[in-house]
Amino acid sequence: MAAMSIPHVPIPVILIALVAIFAIQRIYYEMTTGARRRQMIKDNGCEEIPWYPHKGILGKLYGLDRIKDMVAAAKEGRMHEANRIRNFGDGKKTLRLRLARSNVISTIEPENVKTILSTKFQDFSLGERRKEVFLPIFGHGIFANDGAAWERSRAMVRPNFTRQQVADLDMFEAHMSHLIDSIPRDGSTVDLQDLFFGLTMDSATEFLFGKSTNTLASGLETKSANEFVKAFVYVTEACAKDFRSGGLAKLIPDAKWRKSVKIMHNFADEIIQQAIEELRSGKKDPNGRYVFLHALLRQTQDPYALRSELLNILLAGRDTTAGLLSNTWHVLSKRPDVWAKLKAEVEQLGGEKPDYTTIKEMKYLKWTLNESLRLMPVVPANSREAIRDTILPLGGGADGKAPALVRKGDVVGYSPWSMHRREDFYGPDALEFKPERWEHLRPGWEYLPFNGGPRICVGQQYALMEASYATIRLIQTFPRIESRDTEEWREWMTITLASGTGVKVALFEK
Repeated sequence: MAAMSIPHVPIPVILIALVAIFAIQRIYYEMTTGARRRQMIKDNGCEEIPWYPHKGILGKLYGLDRIKDMVAAAKEGRMHEANRIRNFGDGKKTLRLRLARSNVISTIEPENVKTILSTKFQDFSLGERRKEVFLPIFGHGIFANDGAAWERSRAMVRPNFTRQQVADLDMFEAHMSHLIDSIPRDGSTVDLQDLFFGLTMDSATEFLFGKSTNTLASGLETKSANEFVKAFVYVTEACAKDFRSGGLAKLIPDAKWRKSVKIMHNFADEIIQQAIEELRSGKKDPNGRYVFLHALLRQTQDPYALRSELLNILLAGRDTTAGLLSNTWHVLSKRPDVWAKLKAEVEQLGGEKPDYTTIKEMKYLKWTLNESLRLMPVVPANSREAIRDTILPLGGGADGKAPALVRKGDVVGYSPWSMHRREDFYGPDALEFKPERWEHLRPGWEYLPFNGGPRICVGQQYALMEASYATIRLIQTFPRIESRDTEEWREWMTITLASGTGVKVALFEK
């Protein structure tokens, strides 16, 4: 049987067909999406957002010049400061740039931040990049979900952060005592940052799971808990590298990452399964303590949903509080003037352990933590992705004062780090650590330590209460401090921000 012949199509015909298809698609776009966008621009008086001056063809196409700069600056512990200078050093408040697969609008305009987080909240999502990074590790929890799924997560989680839970400091005191016992009394150097991360991991796991990792409690720690802590640290650092590289880091195979994620999931799943079995058998906690997991079990017994919410809250509860404490104490060790004022306020307690009401009344402590969160925000940058065409009130035109069109798929990044350093909001001394500025300062959207709008951090009061309590108890026990670190503070980024030099100090009881 003769072979079937394939008709020969001349190359010019193929090219003409391809050009025709492109032309038809372009005409369709101009008549639909293009026409709608032109009308939005006209109706709102929009102007184009200025572009960042990318260098080279790969810079203009993929933003590789900026990615390279960010990776290099991150190694030096100054990525966010370098971004502030590069993006906004010439006075611009909003600009466009390319980062790998994304068209990014970077802004430090409070009105723009308010728009994406609040007034036009429904026009934005977390974005596919965030989901690609978070979901394999932390699952569909409150920090990875959007839309109706996020609303369900928030409804499940939020009731567990009532004043009653935040004000219950007895459990935290037990872990705080372990931290205090870990500090040498002979004046030798200790890195408080290591202890702060141990403290918040231990307290957060007990609050969430009902079973503490006990990293600070000698003799109580377990192999599985130690493995969990190491795995947790590794994957959060990997997340930060993924974000900095625009997703390129994920292209490199990482067997340790996969193993670490499995360790985290197994640790959580084992505790959850035990809790489910105890619930079904009618067994109760003999200590009668509050446990986040037990409260969630009254709403769902889906193991995946439980693990997702627990790991999501653990990420926030452990890292933000430890970062806040580390950043604050790095400053305290080098600023005797701030230390003296804070110590004087703590001494008014007469050595009594503080309670919720007492802490709320301590003004200088509150100012100090506010100032720490201003200059070293634990979440120094964030973003949202437009799920439909929408409008930002500012950023368009050469002066950045005109409204601007945000196209579906655009990523809008906002930088609390840079916004918190604006002199027009915080004065000519905006780069100085000055708690006293908070005596009269009443900022709005220009101060964003815990996000804002519907997705404002549900555990912010819990984090602030823990950081306040830990600071008070340390000062009560060790009224004298010496810095054992000559280096200036620099960034250490995982998902959140902490001190890249640690907090190397000596503490004295007299």
